[in-house]
Amino acid sequence: MKTAQWLTLATLFIALGGNIRAQAADDIDVDSVIHHIDQMYRSTSSIAEFEMEIVTPNWQRTMAMYAWSIGMDKTLIRITAPKKDNGVATLRLGNEMWNYLPKTNKVMKIPPSMMMSSWMGSDFTNDDLVKEFSLFEDFTYEVITVEDAADSLIYINSIPREDLPIVWGNIITAATRKDWMPVWQRYYDEDGKLMRVLQYSEITTFDGRRLPAVMTMTPMSKEGHRTVIRYKQLEFDREIPDDIFSLRNLRSQTGN
Repeated sequence: MKTAQWLTLATLFIALGGNIRAQAADDIDVDSVIHHIDQMYRSTSSIAEFEMEIVTPNWQRTMAMYAWSIGMDKTLIRITAPKKDNGVATLRLGNEMWNYLPKTNKVMKIPPSMMMSSWMGSDFTNDDLVKEFSLFEDFTYEVITVEDAADSLIYINSIPREDLPIVWGNIITAATRKDWMPVWQRYYDEDGKLMRVLQYSEITTFDGRRLPAVMTMTPMSKEGHRTVIRYKQLEFDREIPDDIFSLRNLRSQTGN
């Protein structure tokens, strides 16, 4: 799941209906806030056990999975349940990404044009799962205020760098002033239309690090749809063999 950084212009405020206005910095170190949020689920390396619940008006399903990562360049995600999806996996190496489907025993390379497509029928995209883009490195950002702002929260508007193929016009993040914990993120298209909302909840300590254990993505264009990620376990800065992140291991049923 990769987040954002942000710089807001007056023209953007107008495009968003005038409900955003520049806010005094209030001595907020916005660089540190964004870096903290951006790195919350990342580290030199990480190992995660989590589940993903996909809810629609007509059906719902829950998948269990593991993920291994080294920095921002190497990620492997493998589904372990339900049985019909066991072994389905996604590998990212740098700017390249592959999916493996054990039923057909095929490895399929994902082109850059598909990074914003749905991952496994969820409301998260391929990019969300492997975090191709970084809030801190790939966006410009600025502290703002919004309508009905809560005094306990910081609001940051992020705009992607022009030289990057990021589809969002801007992203607004709300985080607690006390400990910079993200509460929600709102994703807007280039016309200022709200497209989806990511909510964070259930603050939990994993491996000595406090972070939201639950993330809920709700698309604005699909009534009754949502996808919930629940972290069961997270470990940081562990030794991970480099051959975990290989096309050969992508076909494995165990991941290690």
